[in-house]
Amino acid sequence: VQEHVQTTLVPAGGSTIVEFKLDVPGTYILVDHSIFRTFNKGSLGMLKVDGPENKAIYSGKEIDEVYLGDEIIASNLKGGKTEIAAAPALPPSTKVNGKDLYQKNCAMCHQAQGQGLEGVFPPLAKSDFLKKITDRPDRKELVQIILKGKQGKIVVNGKEYNGVMTPVSGLSDQEMAALLTYISNDWGNKAKEFTVDEVKKYREIVQKERGEEIGGH
Repeated sequence: VQEHVQTTLVPAGGSTIVEFKLDVPGTYILVDHSIFRTFNKGSLGMLKVDGPENKAIYSGKEIDEVYLGDEIIASNLKGGKTEIAAAPALPPSTKVNGKDLYQKNCAMCHQAQGQGLEGVFPPLAKSDFLKKITDRPDRKELVQIILKGKQGKIVVNGKEYNGVMTPVSGLSDQEMAALLTYISNDWGNKAKEFTVDEVKKYREIVQKERGEEIGGH
């Protein structure tokens, strides 16, 4: 049941100003229902709202585990470049589940079973693109994609995709290892497990390369 929902139709080439009130802070996704037509033209929006919390409305938890915050929210874009945050520290007792991390961070685009959306979001299930990376001794590219995002043309299972994947912020090395292990070993994929040390090493390399890129720019 939905209440107090308003849909504002904005014609092509038009604009609108909508006044509304939010009861709790957070990151709100702005939805463009023409996303399949204009995804590559920037039809994505996120509204970040600060203010006092009201836990009678929203508890701050997504599931009955440690709340991981805005993992799914892209890093801020500055001058077309992405800032890479240092890996957050997790309490030793924290349980990390790659499937849960996937559902919260990736499923909205790549879909629940990794099947993707043809022409928009590439599949992860039985993905030759993914297999090519995980078969290499150096698997840095997957960590780099999570930290920096990816855009431009790629071919997955014989079909071309030319979209934008935003970075995934807020993941610790432990969480990233669990997420990548899950993605590369489900839905017909098979790869060597990602370790925390491996992810940490690749993160440091990507951060170093990022620093050199900024300096050179």
